Amino acid sequence: MSETSFGSRSGAETSAPGPTVSFGFNLAKIDDHGEDSDPILRDGPDLGLLAVFDGMGGAGGTVYDTEDGPRSGAYLASRIARDVVEQRMLQILVPDWNLKGEAAATDLRRSVQEALQERLTALKPPKSGLRSRLLRALPTTMAAIALQRSHRRSSEWLCHVFWSGDSRAYVFEPDGARQLMTDDLRDPSDALTNLRRDSVVSNAMSADTEFHVSYRQVKLEAPFLLVCATDGCFGYLPTPMHFEHLVLSPLTSARTVTGWSDAIQHGISAVTGDDAAMAVVAVGADLAALRSLYAPRVAQLEDQFTGPLDDLSRSLQLAEDELQLLRQRQLDETQQLWEVYRPGYEQYLHADTEIPEPVDLDGDAPDVADTRISGPDHPADAAPPPVDSTPPAETSPDGSATDVTMHDETTPDEVTR
Repeated sequence: MSETSFGSRSGAETSAPGPTVSFGFNLAKIDDHGEDSDPILRDGPDLGLLAVFDGMGGAGGTVYDTEDGPRSGAYLASRIARDVVEQRMLQILVPDWNLKGEAAATDLRRSVQEALQERLTALKPPKSGLRSRLLRALPTTMAAIALQRSHRRSSEWLCHVFWSGDSRAYVFEPDGARQLMTDDLRDPSDALTNLRRDSVVSNAMSADTEFHVSYRQVKLEAPFLLVCATDGCFGYLPTPMHFEHLVLSPLTSARTVTGWSDAIQHGISAVTGDDAAMAVVAVGADLAALRSLYAPRVAQLEDQFTGPLDDLSRSLQLAEDELQLLRQRQLDETQQLWEVYRPGYEQYLHADTEIPEPVDLDGDAPDVADTRISGPDHPADAAPPPVDSTPPAETSPDGSATDVTMHDETTPDEVTR
């Protein structure tokens, strides 16, 4: 992207250099459909302006037909807000007038909201029956820094910070990075917790919901670095310390500003899962001086923060890889040993087996009738063959049959007794 400078103050001479190094970039995951806009980047001897805008793809996923083809509400919102903020800030940010930050924040909110509402009306969106407080028309975040030298020939600068949403503004001083605004989240916490917990953005610019632009002023002593970044730049790193290292580490070996910018972009692209936009302005030192100035901080980060954490991460990864190998080995060996054990275990489940005939204790073969077993053909509770209850006939001495009659010898008198 091109870089534009403010005009210098007429007749003014300063003993401390103003913005000396600046660059910005916009990394889109899908070419021509990235929902971050190009950053604002303006600098001059006594002034500076940098800002980023992140169209909110989840809340602003509605697709509109435009002269450039289908575009999401998030894509359109970030670019509309960018153009409005740049135009308004160029009008109110001047060298000889101390910017009234609260009034400027109110002006930005009103100007952006009007522009978003006008564009939404022109798009003629279809009415939807879907209602959700998570859905917004043309939503975008913003993080912006307006920079003014506090006095002529002074190394003190007034840093005016404006934001809405969870894009961030930072100052990188020689002894560490500082976040200059608070994330607008439904469940706010510290920067490390916010990396681990995906909370919903509670305040962002949009056409159909009320929002506010927050403001803070910080006094800074040159030299320093200012950074505005969307969450695609820092949100996929393990800690805030890693973000500081990602920005500063390439500086120690960079020979050109372009080389420094390219190295940062490469580092972000390797980890991010989102569009990513960044603007960087250095005040009070050229590239060679910055390298010397920040080299000790990079060494400290590596020795005290990112180095130990990265060592632990590598050890953890090795342990997880070893654990995965052991789990797979356990599964493989369990399967192999089961295949050895299985045939005997399942012997009677899959083969047709004959029940051996019992052997009599005396060694004689049992009677066939005694070896019958219960089953469909020989039910165990089958009734025995009927028995003739007719008394057998007696045989006379000469061999002829004689009827046998049972006589009841009980007398009547015995009955009555």
